[in-house]
Amino acid sequence: MEATRNLLEVKLEEVDPEIDTLIREEMQRNEETINLIASENYPPKSAMKAIGSMLSGIYSEGYPGERYYRGLENIDKIESLARERAKAVFGADHANVQAHSGSGANIAAYLSLLSIGDRILSMNLDAGGHLSHGAKVSIVSKLFDIHQYGVNQETGLMDYDQIRALALELKPKLIVCGASAYPRIIDFARFGAIAKEAGAYLLADMAHIAGMVATGDHPSPVPHCDIVTTTTHKTLRMTRGSLILCKKEHAAKVDRAVFPLMQGGPHQANIAAIAVGLKHLTTPEYKAYIKQVLANAKLLASELQGLGFPIASGGTDNHLMLVDLYPQGIDGDTASIILEEAGIVVNKNRVPGDKGTPKKPYGIRLGTPAMTSRGMGLDEVKQVARWIAEVLRNPQDEAVRKRVKTEIADLGKRFPIYLPGYF
Repeated sequence: MEATRNLLEVKLEEVDPEIDTLIREEMQRNEETINLIASENYPPKSAMKAIGSMLSGIYSEGYPGERYYRGLENIDKIESLARERAKAVFGADHANVQAHSGSGANIAAYLSLLSIGDRILSMNLDAGGHLSHGAKVSIVSKLFDIHQYGVNQETGLMDYDQIRALALELKPKLIVCGASAYPRIIDFARFGAIAKEAGAYLLADMAHIAGMVATGDHPSPVPHCDIVTTTTHKTLRMTRGSLILCKKEHAAKVDRAVFPLMQGGPHQANIAAIAVGLKHLTTPEYKAYIKQVLANAKLLASELQGLGFPIASGGTDNHLMLVDLYPQGIDGDTASIILEEAGIVVNKNRVPGDKGTPKKPYGIRLGTPAMTSRGMGLDEVKQVARWIAEVLRNPQDEAVRKRVKTEIADLGKRFPIYLPGYF
């Protein structure tokens, strides 16, 4: 028995040095690079302490007060606290915090409102929508009748008149708004009016802009939608999970769609971490952080434009931007590879009117949440823009990439993600 107990006490570096080394190498990679992935961020240590707690081993099928297991009094309090905090932050009637991912939250939301085969009108993946909004490769397209809208190919902006015309013609049961790669303000009130006129439910996926919604720096979809979903790890800067917010009349159906229809026991350690993250959202420091995210993004887009790189829609109103590389004669896949070799991490992405293919589009997507979490501001943004331009203008020059990588590693030392010695 003593040997069994001792196994619970052994540190990671002792019981599995291989995994411990890989984790530390990943930490070092992040410290020595600039992360411009719009959907990534660095969670606070307080949230990571919660997700690394003994709650990781708890099984808790059901909801607070309605569990299938005993010994969950404290778990009920934690999940209830997370739900109440989510409702308070976003002004929602009801919150479900159990869905494991954003895609799972979206599918649960569909199943709570629709029958298999019902029609959905959503944003095309190429225009900035998400896989789970009904892309052909997603299970969503197998379950429902998907029709999609895009953006104006010239302006890169949503055409609400066209969306309205499609909605009135197709009469979908559900309209999905929100995006994965759209850099402008989304008019949720307009979507609400369109859905009402078409007799459709309205669901908003605010995964990317939830941080701005929380601080009032982007209009909230909550008053206009039947259901709102979001991940928790992008601009919200929490650990990876999701929230489903809905009107009171949909609460029971949403909860049943998550459990037992979609999944079994929730991940209570992550729910505790989300509760911690939700408390962070109410602080002055978080509000200042979002202001800086927006300022950094706006300047990065402006600087890149000034350096000769077209930005889709001409700029950004949120944390991300799409860079059109067609005039440079370099595809987004190649660009992402050489930028990573130089210490700048981005993802390839289609842009409006893209002349490439899904695997080799002519765009890249950039975002400022992670670099802002490190404390980087406008001066650093200007330097990052110059580095991006230099690397992309010299795609064959390995010496340029090596030099930039060294300079970025030096910058990283000035802006550590986590102070040494914590882990």
